[in-house]
Order: sequence, then C-alpha cells, then structure tokens
Amino acid sequence: MILFKRISYKNFLSTGNQPIEIALDMSQTTLIVGTNGSGKSTLLDALCFVLFNKPFRIIKKEQMINTINQSDCIVEVEFDVGTKNYIVRRGIKPNLFEIFCDGKLINQDANNIDYQKYLEQNIMKLNYRSFIQVVLLGSSSYEPFMKMKPRYRREVVEEILDIRVFGLMDLILRSQQSDLQKKLTEVRHQCELIKTKYETEAKYLKTLEAKGSDNQKVQQNKLKENDKNKIDYEKKLQELNEQIAISQNELSGQDKIQKKVKDLEKYETKIEQNLDTHKKTLKFFQENDTCPVCTQSIDTKFKEDKCNHETTTISKLELGLSQLVGELSKQEEKITAYGKVSNKIQTMNVEIAKITSSLESLKRHSDQIQQEISTSQERDTDIESIELELEQMKVDLKDAEINLSKVQEEKDYVDVLREILNDKGAKAQIIRKYVPIMNALINKYLQAMDFYISFNLDEEFNETVKSRFRDTFNYNNFSEGEKMRIDLALLFTWRDIARMKNSTNTNLLILDEIFDSSLDGQGTDDFFKIIKTLEKENIFIISHKGDILFDKFTNIIKYEKVQNFTQLGTI
Repeated sequence: MILFKRISYKNFLSTGNQPIEIALDMSQTTLIVGTNGSGKSTLLDALCFVLFNKPFRIIKKEQMINTINQSDCIVEVEFDVGTKNYIVRRGIKPNLFEIFCDGKLINQDANNIDYQKYLEQNIMKLNYRSFIQVVLLGSSSYEPFMKMKPRYRREVVEEILDIRVFGLMDLILRSQQSDLQKKLTEVRHQCELIKTKYETEAKYLKTLEAKGSDNQKVQQNKLKENDKNKIDYEKKLQELNEQIAISQNELSGQDKIQKKVKDLEKYETKIEQNLDTHKKTLKFFQENDTCPVCTQSIDTKFKEDKCNHETTTISKLELGLSQLVGELSKQEEKITAYGKVSNKIQTMNVEIAKITSSLESLKRHSDQIQQEISTSQERDTDIESIELELEQMKVDLKDAEINLSKVQEEKDYVDVLREILNDKGAKAQIIRKYVPIMNALINKYLQAMDFYISFNLDEEFNETVKSRFRDTFNYNNFSEGEKMRIDLALLFTWRDIARMKNSTNTNLLILDEIFDSSLDGQGTDDFFKIIKTLEKENIFIISHKGDILFDKFTNIIKYEKVQNFTQLGTI
C-alpha cells in the first residue's frame, strides 16, 4: 500500500517563494475551497508533476513555473510503501529529480527516463494512467475509464490487478524468441551443409570404388563434367548475389518508414485528443445558453460563431485524421513488404551457402582427380582417407542434430510461455476471475447512489447497460450527472480491487469539483453515504460550494490569492 503523507510546492504555477505544504494523511475528509483562480486545483497538478513529470491539466512544462519568480520551482511528496519511507523531489530551473529511500538518495547513474521507470515500476508499481483512475477524479483534463480506448482500459485494469508484469515478461520472451529463431535457422543450415557435404563425399567414394582402376580418359571426362558444373554453380551464385544486392537496396528506406509509422501514430493520438477537446467545446456551446460558472447569458452571436468555428475545426481534424489513418495504413503495408524482402534475402543466403559448399566439394573432387591424373596415387589410400572423413562427418552431423534438438526444445518452451503470457493466456484467466467481482462492486456503488441500472463490463471491458425495464444503453446515452455516478462507481471499484490485490492500493483520493456541476443535491448526499463507509482513507474534495459543505468534512483548507500569489488562508 502507498501511504501518502505530505506534499509541498513553491514557485509552482501561482504559488510563490512561500511554500505550500499539505498533510495528506491527517484527516479522513478534507474540503478545499477558494475563489476561481485561487489555486485549488494546483494540488492535482503538483502531485502528478512530482510523480510522473506531467501535470494533471493540459499545461506545458515551461508554464508550470511561477511567471513572476521564474526559478526555483520545487515540488516534494512524501509517502510510505510498506516499511520504507520515500521522498520524491522534482524541480524546474534548475531541473531536478531525486528519490530518497529512508533518507538516502537512490543511485542516479541512470538517465531520468530510467529513473522515472524505476519510480513507477519498482516503487509505486503504477503508471500515470492507472494513478488517475484510482487516486484522482477531476473536471479538467480527466479521461474517464469509459471514454478510453479498449487497449487503454485493459492497461488500467492490468495495472490494478498487478498483472502487467506478464506483459513485460512477454516482451523479454519476444526478444528471446527472435534470437532463438535466428539460432535455429543457423543450426538447421549447419546440419544441411554437413548432410550435403557427406552425400557429395559418399557419392564420390562410391564412384571411386565402382570405377576401380579407371583409365585416365575417364578421369579427364569427369574433370570436364566438374568444370561444367562449376560454371553453372558460379553463374547461379552470381545471380543470387545480384538479387540480394537488389533486395538490400529495397530495404534501404526501412528505418525511415518505421520512424514515420511511429511519428504518424503520435500524430494520430494528438489529433484524437485535439478532436475530443473541440467536440467537448462544441457540445458545451450547443447545450448551454448561460455560463455554468458565472451564470451569465452567452451572447447568441458569439455562441453561433463559436459553434461554426468548432464545427469547421472538427471537420478539418476529422479529415486530417482520416488522411493520416490512410497514410499510416500505406506505411504499415510497406513494412510488411520489407519483411517479405528480408525473408527472401535469408532464403537466398541459405541457397548461397549450399552452393558454396557444393563448389568446395566440387573443387576438392576436381583437385583429387587432377592429383590422380598427375601423380597416379594408390586408389586404396584415397578411399581410406575419404572413409575416415565420412566417419568424422557422421560424428559432426550427430552433434549438430543434438544441438538442433536442444535449440528447438528451448524455442518450443519459449513459444509455450508466450502463449501463456499473452492477452489470451494467464492474464485472460485472471481477468475472467475478477470481472464478476468488478461488476458486483460497480453495481453496489451505483445502487448506493440511487442509480438503479445493471452495469456490466465484459472481458474486453466493453459495457452492457440495462435499465430496470431491460432497455439497453451505453455510457454515452446518459446525462453528465449519471455519467459522473458511473465514473465514481468505477473509481471506488478500482480502489476496492486494488486493495484486494494490494497492487495500486493507496490512502489518497482527490476529487476536483464533482459537486459543482454534474452531481445534484441527491447525488451529493448519496456520495457522502459511500464516503462514510470508507476506512483508512484520506479524501480531499475541491469545491466552489464552500460553506454549505463545511459540516460534512473533518478538515477544511482555504486557498486565496494575495498579491498575485497563492497562499493558504484561514476559515
């Protein structure tokens, strides 16, 4: 379990040189209040920044440092994992990233990226996407579980169930599998070469034994035949080398294509995110005639212009996304074509090796014939030498076949392990076990919030929603208030599952402005019923409602602006 104890930050966003420090484990429920722009949500950004090097909201790194002081931006968080105490410190101007365990700085020999992986994989054992699903729920820059793509939903659940290690193991085994496949090809090639050489020598031995004391004319004819075969082999060898050169030229742009695919995938994600933002903006202006914050009416002309602008932007983005997806498909086809060319080159290399071996045997055979012609050696001596060579070849072939069997067995073992570790293997079995538990918990929390629907996730984390009248819905059919109830039910469910698995279990829960828009009065009351049932939790709720919620909390923190700097005020 991760027990968060405190967080402090200075020169972060609107916070100045006077640090703000908040105890994260002192009260079961804490209300954070303040006027708009006072810095209430800075807590979420600071926590995400210090742990994952990116804020909760969409803010560029250079914008996170206080614009007045412009230096010495420091965020520090302290937490316990088991019996160990950790302090993580991250800063801007100067850049700083330090991790302390029980007061000692952890080795920083690795670069910051590896250092970040160590924090996520070895200490906290959760990444940013999973963190915001079990610890944070906000009104800004928050992607609910139900709005994620299926692969990201699965990633979150795997993190919570502590089975992502299977995926990491699969990546390691994938590399081993590739190396073993190459080794298997090499060993098979070696066996084939020995067999080819043995057959050539055995055939030659039979020829010697059959011909006995053939005259010189027969030997000369055999030599001519060998010369003809040599020319044929050399011609074939030249053709293969020319084909390989052509094929290798075809592979010249492979690295660029692979990089382009990666870049296109990044662009796709950025466009999707941008498209989602503009759709939300369009939906807001389509559905609202007044500002939900200040309650002032939105000018009709402004609203119309804004809707037209967003519609045009969405059309352009959707067109660009369509074109990008088409281009991505074309580039992936090129990569597939590169793979076929690589296989073709490998096949030709094997053929070249066989021809080279045959040429060597042919040359040796021709040399032997020439030697017999010139020196008239005793045939029995030559036969004895070849017999000894064949016996050694038998030994070499047996050793190669034993090695081939071992490599094949090792690869088969890795293949089986990958079958077990892939998404349809052990992970699927674990997910299948927990899906009914997840669904039971989700519906328990929905009912606790007086939302009587049947909400079920399948093993691919697609939802099936039915009303009490058995009408079928999906997540997007519901109002924002109903969606918020579903999001809360999922949040509490992930925390319960994490507690069962002791994976991403933590004391901290921060909710940003959930009472200020989507949840009505009844929803708020139902939510507090759930809060009261939670034990050993430290819950922070950021709200504009202020004094109407004071009596529901054991602790209250007030943010205020003093001379353009955020400070903690008094109630």
